[in-house]
Amino acid sequence: MSVEQLKGNNGLDKILIRGANGCSAEVYLYGGHVTSWKNEQGEELLFVSNKAIFEPPKAIRGGIPICFPQFSNFGGLPAHGFARNRIWSVDSDPQFAPANASEGSNFVDLILKPSEEDLKSWPHNFEYRLRIEVGLSGDLTLNSRVRNINTDSKSFSFTFAYHTYFSISDISEVRVEGLETLDYLDNLQERDRFTEQGDAITFEAELDRIYLETPKKVAILDHEKKRTFFLVKDGLPDAVVWNPWDKKAKSMSDFGDEEYKQMVCVEAAVIENPVTLKPGEEWTGRLHLSTVANTYLSSSLDPPVD
Repeated sequence: MSVEQLKGNNGLDKILIRGANGCSAEVYLYGGHVTSWKNEQGEELLFVSNKAIFEPPKAIRGGIPICFPQFSNFGGLPAHGFARNRIWSVDSDPQFAPANASEGSNFVDLILKPSEEDLKSWPHNFEYRLRIEVGLSGDLTLNSRVRNINTDSKSFSFTFAYHTYFSISDISEVRVEGLETLDYLDNLQERDRFTEQGDAITFEAELDRIYLETPKKVAILDHEKKRTFFLVKDGLPDAVVWNPWDKKAKSMSDFGDEEYKQMVCVEAAVIENPVTLKPGEEWTGRLHLSTVANTYLSSSLDPPVD
């Protein structure tokens, strides 16, 4: 079967999506959370902590958490909102999902609707539809659609991020390209605004930045693995880059002390200018992830897209 529902860690339901040539992805219904993306060699491309806690209401540390309807503490909800802490459902009628998947791809459609508890803390009625798709070449696409279904005339606003943890060889061997010369908010300096001065982002200490008005394409170069990740994003103008480094890593109970060396977060997001939807309106945020061998010209961030 190309799409199969199984039991995962701690008995939680997960969906396994098998693509062509041995590539795959898995997504837990808890959080609508992608926890694995493997290439045709079976190599894991996402980082999930060995100390991740697969037990609600704790969010899963690693993979691709969904930050909705709030990124970080940009609002009055708990950090990163509640979507990553809820049980999603398989969408049997994905009327707002893309009409056609890429040829040869396999996918699953999920849906999240607010609970009574959610409506007390965030009093807005919505439907959040999420398609997770493994393409013919092993690329991974997440397509989110959020619709305002309030029965009154009330609009709502939200911030959002795909909080993607990438698996890397060593943080000292990695650089992020495509964000040069851009303004960013530094979360380690009270979100003061700075301009990126380097020709790429490299890591020598804790780094936590929100890059603003970013291009659609961003690259993560892993020199030791001779692999480049490409992020292609639509409807997601901001990009967060984060690595906790040693001190912060040791302060997190669900994260190994040395695991910061094997991960980097580059997150497609909407933060500076929140999305506002009137009743009946819908927002779409699409993230396409792919990898290539490190043989391309880094000045040309133009990977093929399924």
